Parts: sequence; structure tokens; C-alpha cells
Amino acid sequence: MEIQVVSGGMFKLDGGSMFGIVPKPLWEKICLPDDRNRINNDTNCLLIRKDSRLILVDTGYGDKLNPRDQDIYGISGPTILKSLAAVGIGASEIDLVILTHLHFDHAGGATQLDEEGRLVPTFPNAHYVVQKGEWEDALNEYGTMKNTYRSENYLPLMDRGLLTLLHGDTEIEPGIQVEVTGGHTRHHQLVKIETGTSQVVYAGDILPMTPHVRAPYNMAYDLFPYDTMMAKLRLLKQASDEAWIIIWDHDAEVSSGRIYCEGSGNYQFEALDI
Repeated sequence: MEIQVVSGGMFKLDGGSMFGIVPKPLWEKICLPDDRNRINNDTNCLLIRKDSRLILVDTGYGDKLNPRDQDIYGISGPTILKSLAAVGIGASEIDLVILTHLHFDHAGGATQLDEEGRLVPTFPNAHYVVQKGEWEDALNEYGTMKNTYRSENYLPLMDRGLLTLLHGDTEIEPGIQVEVTGGHTRHHQLVKIETGTSQVVYAGDILPMTPHVRAPYNMAYDLFPYDTMMAKLRLLKQASDEAWIIIWDHDAEVSSGRIYCEGSGNYQFEALDI
């Protein structure tokens, strides 16, 4: 099994929202904001080559955002199809797409507009998987952020019969499993990959950037911030104890690394290329 980080596109989010209760004089020392108080984010997706299969974890925000949204989020850089093409992968070659949750910056690249302007799955030969509870929350717009759940990103998948709904922790196939964490959304899931030489964990928005290894550094976007912090601390301890490789889904500088503990619950990271 081989893994590779591929970008679903660069964008910007409000720095205060990315760090919740942490005061700006603290977080701006490590993430310098622009004149609109936004900090750089990437959408680090994960490409897994397993035997003859190609598996993608999350899809970035895609190519459907209107000009107003592109300005709000400071959209830049190649989105998922161009990033895959750069490593020699076409959309039709992807066999499976695992979605940690259905927010637009993770599921937006799951669908696209065809030449006639119709919404179609971006990866026509792939099956997509997400938690059943996440699907239901998306349909009911269970959240605090307007337009974070956007039906154009996921309804076409169900309409085409390409979406499988999971019920809790699941082994997707040997060596790849998902675990429900909650916190960021009620049914947010992380992905664990056993490569044969190491355990790789795509933590999703439980641990979006390297500054979030600090216990109080959590996003205001989290529906249940205390649950996020508890899930994150469990993850950090196990990652440190077992030398996991962590994938940060939104860090624009460091996409992967290892966690180590300096004592008294103080965790740090070491960047690692995969």
C-alpha cells in the first residue's frame, strides 16, 4: 500500500474561527492573518494505492464555487482533478472515495458540472462512503455555518447509486478503517490506514492543522468543541505512544508528521514527508 497527499485547493478561513477561544495575540504568532483576518488553509486529500485499487480520502472544495465564494475564501491553486492529473491519475481511475464529513471543503470535489451544466459525480467509477448520520445531518442542514452543507456536493452521488452509508466504525477493506469521532460534526469520522510498515491516520477536522496539537486550540466551527478536544487528546496520546503518522487536512505548510509528548499532556509534532 502506498499513500500520497494531494491538494484539493488552497483557501483562506477566518483566523479567529480556526482557533476558537484562543486570543488573537496568541494564534497570530504562529498563523499570520491577512488584512481580512484570514489564514491560509490547504485541503490535503489522501491518495491511497492499494494493490490495483485507487482510493481517495476527501475531495477538497471542487470547481463549482461562484465568484463571490471564491473571493470570500481566497480560492487559489489546483483543485483535486488537476492535482491527481499531476501524479498521472484520471478521474475515472478512482475506485473508492471516503468522505470524513460533508462540509463543502471536504465534499465539494465529489461532484462537478459536465459540459451541459449538469451535476454529475466527479469520479464516475468510484463508490463513495460516509456515515449515515452525517448524511442525514447534511440533508437537514444540522449546523451553525450557513451553506457549509451544500446539496449539490452529495445528492448526485445518491441519485446515481454511488453512495454507501456507514453505521459507525467500519473496516472499509483490509488495512483501511474509519472511526467516528464526533466533535466537529456529530458523525465526523477519521480514517486509519495500515501500510504494512506504519499506521497512518487521516484525522480530518479533529486535528486540522499543526497548531491544533495544543489542547485548547480548537475551531469555532466545531459543533461540539469539548467533544473535539477529548477526541483529539485521545488521538494525540495514541499517536504518540504508537508512532502514528498523522495527516493534517488543512495545514498549508505541513501535511504529515509524527506526534510526540513532552510530558504533562504537552504534545508537539515533527514534520515528515510521505
